[in-house]
Parts: sequence; C-alpha cells; structure tokens
Amino acid sequence: MKNEIGRCAAPSGAIYGLGFIGAFVYFIIHAAGFWMGVLGFLKAIVWPAFLVYGLFKFLAM
Repeated sequence: MKNEIGRCAAPSGAIYGLGFIGAFVYFIIHAAGFWMGVLGFLKAIVWPAFLVYGLFKFLAM
C-alpha cells in the first residue's frame, strides 16, 4: 500500500524552498551590513508570514 498523504507535501515544500531562496536573495541584496544580512536570513525563513500580513493589510483597506 502506498501512503497517499506523504505525496501531497512535496509540491508545497518545493514552493516554500523557492520562495525562501528568492526572499533570501532579496533581503541580502538590500542589507546595509553584516547584521542586516543576518536579519535578512531570518526574515527569509518566515517569508510566508510577511506575505500573509501584507495580504491582510491590503484587504483591510
């Protein structure tokens, strides 16, 4: 028997991974110094939270 649940998680992991790389590059390019680069890395980890926050802020207008 194949596990059908495990196969559904792969595409979302790939999308998150590509989003992480894109966010990491964006935040590193705009970093003014080393610690801003470290902060950019941390922001890249939680980029979906920034996306959802911006969406809710836009919809609340």
